[in-house]
Amino acid sequence: MTTLRLFSRRFESVPTATTCYLADLGEARGKQELFTRQSPQRLKALREHALIESAVSSNRIEGVEVDQSRIATIVFGQPLLKHRDEEEVRGYRQALTWIHDQGAKIPVSEETILQLHSMTRGEIWDAGKYKEKDGDIIEKYPDGRSRVRFRTVSAKDTPSCMMELVGLYEDAFRDRIIPQFVLLAAFNLDFLCIHPFRDGNGRVSRLLLLLQCYHLGLEVGRYISLERLIEQNKERYYETLEHSSQGWHEGKHDPWPYINFILSIIRTACLEFEQRIGRMQSPKGEKTRLVLHAINSLPGPFSVAELQNNCPNVSVDMIRRILKNLRAKDQVECLGRGQKARWQKTAKWELGNVE
Repeated sequence: MTTLRLFSRRFESVPTATTCYLADLGEARGKQELFTRQSPQRLKALREHALIESAVSSNRIEGVEVDQSRIATIVFGQPLLKHRDEEEVRGYRQALTWIHDQGAKIPVSEETILQLHSMTRGEIWDAGKYKEKDGDIIEKYPDGRSRVRFRTVSAKDTPSCMMELVGLYEDAFRDRIIPQFVLLAAFNLDFLCIHPFRDGNGRVSRLLLLLQCYHLGLEVGRYISLERLIEQNKERYYETLEHSSQGWHEGKHDPWPYINFILSIIRTACLEFEQRIGRMQSPKGEKTRLVLHAINSLPGPFSVAELQNNCPNVSVDMIRRILKNLRAKDQVECLGRGQKARWQKTAKWELGNVE
């Protein structure tokens, strides 16, 4: 809460780079209604795709992974879950649905934060409870060495710090002295530095980011996965978080690297949404776009079944046609024969396919 404490005492100006982000976000918010009046069916495809990406990416950042072939079933179906990782992905999806359905009405409160933690952690013993033991953030190296990357707030002080954080946010949101998107990112930084839970802090922070965007009237997270963008920039995420957390306990830290990172993620989501809406001249074009995006996001060899799970509104025949066209351009190759054959991107795969 030291960032919000400092900003609340004296907030003078923002860096030039931050000013640019704020201008872009203000413009994107102004255009939002125009873009969301597009065909409901086309927007539905974007919503479903973003829901899958968000649930998978936010958990994968924390090392929680599930079988690619079961993703759509876990996210949209009601199967018996095989293990805790699947339970946590399902719980994250439920939290996302809650925010997407009622975002503007859900307050940023301790009760909400504890509820989000409970939903994402499932049946584990401390779901929805602040940590009971001190726990620093440890970075482990491949050679077995480790270091303390950040000393978090003690378990004893966590409840009072969380109460102060929420109170400072509510006051600042009401007073509007701090630019609201800066306030959102500063809250996110303080939350992660407090580290109120034994596990699951990152996932809750990303859900709060989505919720706070709704409070600011920006619904881009409904259509573009903020979690996926953070995962794609994971190294920068950890780098700016470490930079901005140095000296945090004493109030001598520089919050702007992390604040600018968060603002850049939201701006990137807005730009991607505009680009994708602009290409929605036909449902076919958007479905092709979703398949190309799914191929780009899969880290290694993939199957047609995995693509279909990631793009539930796209037929198998259409997926195969797209793969055939990509193979003719030598951008993907087939690693076997038959329906279970796996595919992979070649060196000629172009990121421009999904721009």
